[in-house]
Amino acid sequence: PEEEEADGMLMEACVGVPRGGAGKWASAIRVLDLAARRTLSVIELAENEAAVSVAAVPLRERGGETFIVVGTVKDMTLHPRTLTCGYLHVYQFAEGNTQLNLVHKTQVEDVPAAIAPFGGRVLVGVGSGLRIYEMGAKKLLRKAELKGLPTMVQSLHVISSQRIVVGDLSESFHFVHYKRADNTLTVFADDIAPRWLTAACPLDAHSLAGADKFGNIFVCRLPREVSDDADDAALMAASAGRDDLALNGAPSKAEEVVQFHVGETVTSLQKVSLGPGCAEVILYTTLFGGIGALLPLTSREDVELLTALEMHVRQEAPPLCGREQLFFRSAYFPVKACVDGDYLTLFNSLPAAEQKTIADDLDRTPAEISKKLEELAARIL
Repeated sequence: PEEEEADGMLMEACVGVPRGGAGKWASAIRVLDLAARRTLSVIELAENEAAVSVAAVPLRERGGETFIVVGTVKDMTLHPRTLTCGYLHVYQFAEGNTQLNLVHKTQVEDVPAAIAPFGGRVLVGVGSGLRIYEMGAKKLLRKAELKGLPTMVQSLHVISSQRIVVGDLSESFHFVHYKRADNTLTVFADDIAPRWLTAACPLDAHSLAGADKFGNIFVCRLPREVSDDADDAALMAASAGRDDLALNGAPSKAEEVVQFHVGETVTSLQKVSLGPGCAEVILYTTLFGGIGALLPLTSREDVELLTALEMHVRQEAPPLCGREQLFFRSAYFPVKACVDGDYLTLFNSLPAAEQKTIADDLDRTPAEISKKLEELAARIL
């Protein structure tokens, strides 16, 4: 190494590895042992392929055996988005689940940006289309397809054997109904606002949490009457094959029941419980390394108390920069059904006289309000 430095060569340990130009990619598929923190096997993709999606899929044609399906693209440039072709690689576990063997690869014409298991078959978002594949001897066999989604399929969430939620890159969520008898996919509802999705997480059969690249977190919910009509054959028949619906979207619309502006691009959302005895929360991470949690409030008393407390803290502790907290949290959409817990913690730093004034207005003592804030924090961690 000293001789190489003496000859004027730059060391990778000091300056990093050289970067490829536009349209140059290198990807690897790695099997990891998380307990031992070591790599069991590595498959490096050749011919300028980039891996963009991966999923573990049980396939009914192979008796429910789980295969790894990897979506790749070849010679892709991001802006404008161009590519030679895409591939779906199917890998089989071998040697005690420590190695991957390539079974076959299937060529597709656009970016396979999302893959999900669907009833023993493979659900793939290829560009702006949604496809269902079955396992074949030499390649995956296309069995059903939905064309005409607005931009590009960004995420897939299988809610049931008949309902799929598709996250579009720039047009938020689309609710898709799969009719097994006819083997057709139909969009029956979508979101009311266009959003550049960066993360999504299903909450229940009718609700999803989503985040966009402008730093907003929202909850999108399908109304109960729309959920019941989704299985109505008349609605499916009326909306299937009608090109004029593309002008106004799907025949039904979802509601956005929660709106909150974080201020940083959210990179992931997950519904988790962070410990034994803790409540389930929506955990999010941001592009700048932030980690936050959204805690559902289960009693109306807590909602009324915290909403009133937030209003008083806005008046007694305005931000130093001068921009009102309400305006910041409503940067793109008016804040809705969400209380800013970070802002409420300023109550404990207020002078005692101001704490007592706020507490008297809320028919509480300052100690009771502080204890309530501590209890809510303890429900998270």
